[in-house]
Amino acid sequence: MPSLEIQVAAQPSGGRILSLRGPVTLETLFELQNVLREGHSDLIIDLANVPYMDSAGLGAILTAYASCQRHQHKFALANVSQRVLVLLQVTKVDTLLPIFDSTADPEGASAAKA
Repeated sequence: MPSLEIQVAAQPSGGRILSLRGPVTLETLFELQNVLREGHSDLIIDLANVPYMDSAGLGAILTAYASCQRHQHKFALANVSQRVLVLLQVTKVDTLLPIFDSTADPEGASAAKA
């Protein structure tokens, strides 16, 4: 069974960077949901090592985005792989979510996107 590794790094601004490694699917979703619920702060999700994502994974990402919006926190996706980007484009979510080339980009730029 595929697994999802999640590394959480605190940002100097008080936000968090979640670095995911592995597929984000219904099978691997529950740990991610628990980590997303742990705190209300600015959030960057690094998808560099996510080879694919299904609709359940996309739902978790959208739920995290909505939670950040409700609590007036910044949200961004970073290092989105081509395969995951296609999912975001097909579902038109790429027009909703702030997407950056690296986890460093949102630090300066996401203030305008929040």
